[in-house]
Amino acid sequence: MPHPTFQTEAGNRISRRQVLATSASLGGLSLSSYLQLKSASAEQPSPAGAKAKSCIIVYLWGGMSHLESFDLKPKAPIEIRGEFSPISTSVPGIQISQHLPLLAQQTDKLAIIRSIHHDDSAHGRGMYWNLTGHRPPRAGNIPPEQSDWPSLPAMLTKFRSAPKGVPSAVRLPYPLVDNGTLQAGEYGGWLGVQSEPIVIRTPSGKAFEGVSRSLGSEVLNLNDVDVPRLTSRRNLMAMLEPPSRRTQDHRSFTYFHDLAEDILTGSAVKEAYNLEREAPKVREMYGKHIGGHSLLLARRLTEAGVPIVQVCLAAGDLNGAAGDMWDTHGDNFNRLKNQLLPVFDQSTSALLQDLSDRGSLGETLVVVMTDFGRTPNINGGAGRDHYPYVYSMAMAGGGIQGGQVYGSSDDKGAFPKSLACTPPDVHATIFQAMGISPRSELRDHLNRPLPICDGEVLPLL
Repeated sequence: MPHPTFQTEAGNRISRRQVLATSASLGGLSLSSYLQLKSASAEQPSPAGAKAKSCIIVYLWGGMSHLESFDLKPKAPIEIRGEFSPISTSVPGIQISQHLPLLAQQTDKLAIIRSIHHDDSAHGRGMYWNLTGHRPPRAGNIPPEQSDWPSLPAMLTKFRSAPKGVPSAVRLPYPLVDNGTLQAGEYGGWLGVQSEPIVIRTPSGKAFEGVSRSLGSEVLNLNDVDVPRLTSRRNLMAMLEPPSRRTQDHRSFTYFHDLAEDILTGSAVKEAYNLEREAPKVREMYGKHIGGHSLLLARRLTEAGVPIVQVCLAAGDLNGAAGDMWDTHGDNFNRLKNQLLPVFDQSTSALLQDLSDRGSLGETLVVVMTDFGRTPNINGGAGRDHYPYVYSMAMAGGGIQGGQVYGSSDDKGAFPKSLACTPPDVHATIFQAMGISPRSELRDHLNRPLPICDGEVLPLL
């Protein structure tokens, strides 16, 4: 049974979520405890009517300011509201930033969430919260460990198969953390390396100089491949090291090596990689920058059979440098206006329009994520600092009902005002849209059954 209602900007109706929270607290039982008991006492069938066959995650690494994008506060004092103004969108009553004019035209496809929150203000741990749907397991910098919770793409590989020679999950154009410090939350965790999304370098922009190694996975560059030489080397390796003598680490390496060769020697992924096959008008729509090329490639990869693609979307050439990510501690307004928001606006709106034009938006779930929001008060450097206590994200396609806003923040954009939700709730909604019960189980490295999610499905479907 669907939720009977949700909140728009002008609405004040009460949802089933609020009723559950109130009823549980009156009985001396927290909502989370109630939901755990409910899930433990009932079978969780696969969701009926789910539409999404693939998922594209648009990840805004660094923490996008909700106050300059999806949740402006024009009536707040100047030290909070900042320099940008809201504009009307294709949906009456919903407004977003003046520097997102193209997405404003696509708002009828978007479900904007303005009440998501968690409690960790570090980039890596904020990413862990959002990509795994679970609290970070330890303090400080958290490099990957086998005991970590798997990323969303890694979990989805266990429920979505791909054709031969097509990876189950891909990251573009490089890992989120590309400075040589691997970060937990983006990898396979206790599901193992074969669940990790491979990294494919987008065929434009600055080359990614480093190599992302997470117990075996590497960046894959599909340009300038000597296919006969690759095949010869593979045959020689098979002669020197038969399968019966390979260790687990070697088998993991061989898995990625074989997958890479299948891709490089002529799979649908290699064809998808050739962006020149797209009409010039389409390439122009996405933009002549690596952000646009990455989202166009993401669309082409899902059409080639890749079930889930994660795109790191930052600024102009997406080289991952601190000046090009969403971490706007200083010069917030100029950086957003001139670098970050134009790339996000053009490429993401193009993806939504392109999927709609091709008739595949209903089968492709698009999720916009970020680490956290930014502080309500502007600092002395005309920037905003890390702020996880409320922020915004958006979803579209895959059965998501567009033209709606879920939840709200208070007058300062400091805390949720209504319908507060968390990363686990977003994960539950993604799984539901993908036709996967949020109470489905996976087994960890100790063979313990664990539910993939402990959140509640938001009423966006």
